[in-house]
Amino acid sequence: MAIELLTRRNLHNLSLHSHKQIQNLIKTQSFLFSANPNSHPENNSQYRKQVSLANLLQRYGFSQPQLHSFLKRSHFLLNSNLHDIEKSFGMLLSFKIPQKPLVSLIYDCPAVLDYEFLKKWEVGVSKFGNLGVLLSPLAHRNVLESSKKFQVDPDEVCRAVNVLKGLGFCNGTVNRVLEGFSRLVLMKDSEIYRKVDYLVKFGIRREGVDRVLNLFPGILGLGIEDRLNPLLDEFRDLGFCKNMVRNEIIREPKILSMELGELSRCLEMFRTLKCREPIKYKIFSEGVFRAGIEVKLRVDCLCNHGLIRREAFKVLWKEPRVIVYDIKDIEKKIEFLVSRMRFDIGCLVEVPEYLGVNFEKQIVPRYNVIEYLNSKGALDCEVRLKDMIKLSRLRFFNLFVKPYPECERFFTRFTGDVPVRKQTVGLWKLFKPQKQPNTEDDSKAMRSFMESLV
Repeated sequence: MAIELLTRRNLHNLSLHSHKQIQNLIKTQSFLFSANPNSHPENNSQYRKQVSLANLLQRYGFSQPQLHSFLKRSHFLLNSNLHDIEKSFGMLLSFKIPQKPLVSLIYDCPAVLDYEFLKKWEVGVSKFGNLGVLLSPLAHRNVLESSKKFQVDPDEVCRAVNVLKGLGFCNGTVNRVLEGFSRLVLMKDSEIYRKVDYLVKFGIRREGVDRVLNLFPGILGLGIEDRLNPLLDEFRDLGFCKNMVRNEIIREPKILSMELGELSRCLEMFRTLKCREPIKYKIFSEGVFRAGIEVKLRVDCLCNHGLIRREAFKVLWKEPRVIVYDIKDIEKKIEFLVSRMRFDIGCLVEVPEYLGVNFEKQIVPRYNVIEYLNSKGALDCEVRLKDMIKLSRLRFFNLFVKPYPECERFFTRFTGDVPVRKQTVGLWKLFKPQKQPNTEDDSKAMRSFMESLV
């Protein structure tokens, strides 16, 4: 009896823990069979190989959507030995690449699973150790992808790394360059020396060059005659001195990624900027040049999330508070807008105020109220982002919170969780003389005065 109970309990636990894996396996097999409808699974070795490959990929972190699209465009893996593919995964894990970057590497460049290619890189990693460089997991990922795509041997990568170490750059800077600029493996030694000498001749000290490459490794890919020289000439023509530009480059090297005319466009926007004086004071507190750099960084942030540059400038012009907000706060709001609220990034062009209001005090409470009402079916029409953000606090409360008392727990302003400020006492109450009690002597004096009048 004890053995029977133990067996039943183990089977029950196994079914609970493996239910999700079984569902994924069924979906995978259904997808693979639908791709070969004329073949029977039991008699098709190709099908069984597809199933084995799919199980192997799922074991190392591939999701269901990634798996389907990956198998559609990676048929060459079916002609490879599954044992070698599994050993390739083991080699990649030995490089200590985290699971998410590892999956993205294989998804973007399936050829990196080539076993012979990874055996060469296993030898190349030891050469990096001889140079005194310990590659980070992300640097490993990018170097492997670029080496396979460009057909570059580990010796070529070691040569580029040796050039950087010979110039005196620290291990952290070398890793940042390999992480952020994959085309380093294609550059000649003379090109690397020339870019570094250009920064030194501009007046940036060697430790400053180390910082520039660490924060903006993409500068190695910018041309001197066709990009850097015209950009610095534009800064000079706008009235900014060389010392100011040099200090700002050391502080924020990404200004060298500006397009020609981009800073002029920022300055033009400042001339027509309409905002309150305290906001304008914060924007220009460190000078016009620094303000232009802050605009450029936020335009890049918005463009990275899907807006075009014209739309990004329009958002900043309509909502200048975004210029003084931290970029991490902006990205946090955009992530919440797209992932949680399910709005398109283009809604920011219509409602730029979303990036200007407080996240914890306004965006989250209002979203929670609307989400709760939608779940209860209390809303007859769709609430747009404009309706959620542009309404005043009292107007939003009267429309969505007051008719539904249970929503007050989401709206802390009116529940007592946040104390409500009392109305200021009027001046007429402060200056009103205090009333003094009448004594017996006062009463006698008043009677005697009245009797004298009679």
